[in-house]
Amino acid sequence: MKFADFIRVDAIKAGLQAEDKEAVIHELVASLVDSNDLDESELDSIVQAIMKREELGSTGIGRGVAVPHTKHPSVDRLKGTVAISTEGVDFDSLDGEKVNVFFLLISPPDRPVDHLRALEKI
Repeated sequence: MKFADFIRVDAIKAGLQAEDKEAVIHELVASLVDSNDLDESELDSIVQAIMKREELGSTGIGRGVAVPHTKHPSVDRLKGTVAISTEGVDFDSLDGEKVNVFFLLISPPDRPVDHLRALEKI
């Protein structure tokens, strides 16, 4: 699996504006909506699913990187995007540092292998 298999280039955010965890997730999901990769009616549901996943433990893996992700029935294939925050965002990372690079992943519930391969690739 390659990044090109799941990262939607037209959804990449080089200048993330969000300043907190939920706003980051919302901005990233919205970028996939804006690139026509997600249906706008699913935006809030997907954001809430990712926030629920964050309650289990932060996806801020350290060294300035976070990988917010979820499985959601509205998608038929793995979808993702990348964002950069020059200021950094407090994302409750494992190392306590701010996050500058975000990889967002959304996959169908019935494709766990693709989801795991993407996480492994990141």
